[in-house]
Amino acid sequence: MRHATLRQMQVFDTVARHLSFSRAAEELHLSQPAVSLQVRQLETLAGLALFEQIGRQIHLTAAGETLLGHARAVLAAMADAEEAAAALRGRRAGGLRIAVISTAKYFAPSLLSAFLAGYPGVELTLSIANREQVLAVLKANQVDLAIMGRPPHDFPVAALPFARHPMVMIAPPDHPLARRRLTLAELSGQTFLVREQGSGTRTLMEGLLAEHNVTAGRSFEMASNETIKQAVMAGMGISLLSRHTIGLEVSVGRIAILEVEGLPVLRDWYVVYREGKQLLPVAGAFVEFLRQEGAARVEEATRAQPPRRHRTRIK
Repeated sequence: MRHATLRQMQVFDTVARHLSFSRAAEELHLSQPAVSLQVRQLETLAGLALFEQIGRQIHLTAAGETLLGHARAVLAAMADAEEAAAALRGRRAGGLRIAVISTAKYFAPSLLSAFLAGYPGVELTLSIANREQVLAVLKANQVDLAIMGRPPHDFPVAALPFARHPMVMIAPPDHPLARRRLTLAELSGQTFLVREQGSGTRTLMEGLLAEHNVTAGRSFEMASNETIKQAVMAGMGISLLSRHTIGLEVSVGRIAILEVEGLPVLRDWYVVYREGKQLLPVAGAFVEFLRQEGAARVEEATRAQPPRRHRTRIK
């Protein structure tokens, strides 16, 4: 493999992401035969097939899965080298790759907008996904930084807490539980709306209910915070969500925060990166920005605003 080229690895990575030669060709602005040729040359160097076709769909072989991890590590190292060279030339520029769990999307753009105002030459790549997906790209070193509510423990990372993260129980405003103070035990028998498997919010909710022996009457699984909020407003059930996701709905009276003993659960937001990773200047500057201004910026971006009062002009 010592004679493999970066171009071949880039083409291989693109085909592996799309599992499609034609879509890879479109992204790379190459012809499909040119993409196929690069992959065949890499397979010749490896002495192994990297893809196999089953029906009309292509899949990575076991060898392809193994090589993909190494190829992505090489491509990430080259990207880091390019950005380091830019930093040595004295430019406030380069690339910044950030992955954010979906619950943080309500404030992450505001944080990044404020930071990037001082770094006009930075090229940002922002991905938003659930916890398992964010951990996967972080572990594979495909991003510089990740923002999440709970750092991983199955691989070494550096994690800096930069803002508090309150988790609250929500219900429609006309729900009978919305008019009194409760214990967690009194939530037994309710219909709970839960996130999908792999969500950090779901893990926290299930642990909290199990700890207090709360038994759900029914549970409905939903794939996003937005879907859960709509379902709560429609009266389908109650749910545990980050207060940072519901500022607008609370401010206009569409969602109520239940007064439950022991809630909110206070956690932290973390900026996380692989342990031992040498952060380039732009990424390091963003970590320092979060340390100094993150808490205030998150609170400002997610604060529930009081409803506007419209004045009627009498003529």
